Amino acid sequence: MQKFLRIAVVVFTCLAVGYLSGMVTRESIATWYPTLVKPVFNPPNAVFAPVWTVLYLMMGIAGGMIWNRIETEETAVKKAFLFFITQLALNALWSFLFFGMQNPLLALIEIVLLWLLIYETYHQFRKIDKTAGMLLIPYLAWVSFATVLNASIWWLNR
Repeated sequence: MQKFLRIAVVVFTCLAVGYLSGMVTRESIATWYPTLVKPVFNPPNAVFAPVWTVLYLMMGIAGGMIWNRIETEETAVKKAFLFFITQLALNALWSFLFFGMQNPLLALIEIVLLWLLIYETYHQFRKIDKTAGMLLIPYLAWVSFATVLNASIWWLNR
């Protein structure tokens, strides 16, 4: 039971971060974001919430799987979890920078750092549990896309 509880705690934490990020974006989605020039590959707004929900679920499951290895690989788990928590905080910060402060350039700089931390988290997780590492690949792919989208929006609106 403890294994499922750990996974549930991390999933809940990731979903809570996503919910709070959504609260930061909500007003700007209705007011500021529609005024921006966006690239042709910009997805419809309705795509973002379901994609992020799935990604937060996958991140949470991966994080819980790593936490479940604490008894056998304490040092590696603590190191991996430090990267995990840091990237999760940066994930939330991006929403504040882009939508809350309405600053695509600052958000672009931050999302590059976020991408690097997700990549390192993936490597740390993969060393401990290959499946947990693999669960982060869609997140890394989506943030890669989001980085290009963020850069394009900044470029088109500078």
